Amino acid sequence: MNTPVNVEVSVFQQPKKGNYYCGDSYFYIESEDEFVCAIADGLGSGEIAKESSQIVIDIIKDNIHATVEQLVKLCNNKLSGKRGAVVGILKLDYMSRVYTFSSIGNIGVMTITEGRKKKRTIPNAGYLGGYQRPFKVIQEKLEPDMNFIMFSDGVSDKDLSQKYWSNHDVRTITKTFEHVSDDIRTDDTTLIAMRYKE
Repeated sequence: MNTPVNVEVSVFQQPKKGNYYCGDSYFYIESEDEFVCAIADGLGSGEIAKESSQIVIDIIKDNIHATVEQLVKLCNNKLSGKRGAVVGILKLDYMSRVYTFSSIGNIGVMTITEGRKKKRTIPNAGYLGGYQRPFKVIQEKLEPDMNFIMFSDGVSDKDLSQKYWSNHDVRTITKTFEHVSDDIRTDDTTLIAMRYKE
């Protein structure tokens, strides 16, 4: 993956206890105009879950300039008849200074502004590969020095209530999470900490 210029990124990922394969897949990329990040979690766990989540990530990689809404629809169509997956897609638009996020299933995103104001987005219910359903897309103003925390269901509400999420160094955020969260993973866990700098 390329090294983003406007966004610092740090990733923590670990499979569920007893599994070699993590059923989560993730991807991020930055161009001159935008930054795109996605986490997909295949239903179930292990290799079959990994296959579904990787299909989603491959679709996003091939269509990075599509809108978040178009990406969710493309992924849903491609997974029709397959095992299914949940997904969260975040896009930062540098030109319009707006960020867009949508999530189907249990992929969450939390934003923390420079003033330490935390905001957590509630995902849309359901999963990809099911029938077409309405879903909401969040669009908000992109502020300098914002933290974005994107996570799969291995990150608990208790984890998210901690204070370290507003740290300016994204590597410190993922390292702290690794040390203070549960050692034994009952779910596949992916945590992506991002900091937007203007």
